[in-house]
Amino acid sequence: MKKYLTRSNILFVIVLFVLLYKPSRVWFIRQMSFSPSVAKVEGSPRVFDYNWKLTGLNTNDINFSEFKGKVVFLNFWATWCPPCIAELPYIQDFYNDYKDKVVFVFVTSDNVEALEEFFKKNDYEFPVYQSNYNYPKELPPVTSIPRTFILDSEGYIRVDKSGSADWNSKSFRSSIDKLVSE
Repeated sequence: MKKYLTRSNILFVIVLFVLLYKPSRVWFIRQMSFSPSVAKVEGSPRVFDYNWKLTGLNTNDINFSEFKGKVVFLNFWATWCPPCIAELPYIQDFYNDYKDKVVFVFVTSDNVEALEEFFKKNDYEFPVYQSNYNYPKELPPVTSIPRTFILDSEGYIRVDKSGSADWNSKSFRSSIDKLVSE
């Protein structure tokens, strides 16, 4: 019986538990989330066509063109996505402090009922939209979530991040402060 209780078998069961049990998977992903880096303008792609209609799920409908000339935090996510769930506490803290300096646009395919339940359970308050048609063609394709883009006031894509990140780190905030002051 002792041969079955080796350290490697115990470690295997722990790893399996972390990977399969959603709350522990979210916790693990949060521990592995790092601060994203902000790219220089030189060589960054640029968004020119801001014409993109979005239906507000917990806010008013908008056209993305309203945000031309502003720093934009654009995040694609879902309530069922563990990496998305892992980064949302960081995002909510960042949103709380920067909602008057940066435009926040969160895009999901979730329905309004799922979103309301998720927000109520987690005490989130950022604006969430559904896309009415294709987003600006200059943005790279979103093939996995979470996917976040930061656009500077001239439309340059300064951050293109797939996967969970620590959006509330000191280094990221410092980079955003520089973008906002440009």
